[in-house]
Amino acid sequence: MSNSTLAGSGIESDLVRRTLRAMILSRTLESKLSSLYKAGKIVGGVYLGTGQEAFSGSLGACLDQEKDIFAPLIRDQAGRTAFGEPVIEATRTYLGSALGPMRGRDGNIHRGRPDQRRPAMISHLGTSVSLVAGMLMARRMKGELGGVVGATCVGDGATSTGAFHEGLNLAAVEKLPMVVLVADNQFAYSTPRERQFACENLIDRARGYGVTGTEVDATGLFSSLVAIHKAVESARAGGGPQMVVGKLLRLCGHGEHDDGSYVAKQLRESSLGQDCLEIGIKEVIDEGIATTEEVENWKTKATEHVQEAVATAQTEATPDPYKEDWRSLSAEGMQP
Repeated sequence: MSNSTLAGSGIESDLVRRTLRAMILSRTLESKLSSLYKAGKIVGGVYLGTGQEAFSGSLGACLDQEKDIFAPLIRDQAGRTAFGEPVIEATRTYLGSALGPMRGRDGNIHRGRPDQRRPAMISHLGTSVSLVAGMLMARRMKGELGGVVGATCVGDGATSTGAFHEGLNLAAVEKLPMVVLVADNQFAYSTPRERQFACENLIDRARGYGVTGTEVDATGLFSSLVAIHKAVESARAGGGPQMVVGKLLRLCGHGEHDDGSYVAKQLRESSLGQDCLEIGIKEVIDEGIATTEEVENWKTKATEHVQEAVATAQTEATPDPYKEDWRSLSAEGMQP
């Protein structure tokens, strides 16, 4: 690879291809979920990661699925996909299947597999930072931390929460191998960043905690991969916690119930408003990492995969409230 962005980064073509394929599959899945929501087929909210796939997908792809920890947030379908979450788990959760990871008993985005180091998303935004720090501390205490990286993603709004401060401060003091991605997507729901914090840039917060911080143009696949790959490898090598701030724009409303009309046209038309998927495809093709025909084939297969997963989930039973008692919870180790 001759591109100057990738030169000397240690990033192989296979990693780039896997990340782009995860981005395509994620976008395809979320487009279908949006359609199902608008058709009244989904109860609850649908929150898309449109415009954040390069940032989130790069993290999922750079982590080791066999040992690392990944705690995603609401816009991290690309990261989930790249980290190995099957599409069927998402469709089963959104469509209320009793065979889903949460057995149809929880909200659409609150799914996870803690036994596979994928904790369920927590709606108290910022809490995942404390959660991952605690999981890493537990492994250290048991002598099982060697070579493990814990990672999570939050938005710019979450950096103003107490849990973010407490978790990142603990990670810094204990020099934990943690990577925190901050998607600076310009809005916390509808609150613009200038009404959220007074510091000039969120990277200043990393410096305040004594954490290594990197700012990246998260509208690009190559730039996102390089910065996040370096952060993951630095954490794994003993460099302590890493914070990567991705500059981008949420290309949709807060959820599918929100039209995002508060986003100024000038901002939408700025460089932050570029579609990272379109940029990523162009980068990969221009660099000869994949051909146009391969990319189109990935899109076709993604559509087929999503359609199959949706069709399967739609035929499955929803939870039976008469079977959800303390006995079933106890059998799962979930007894209060």
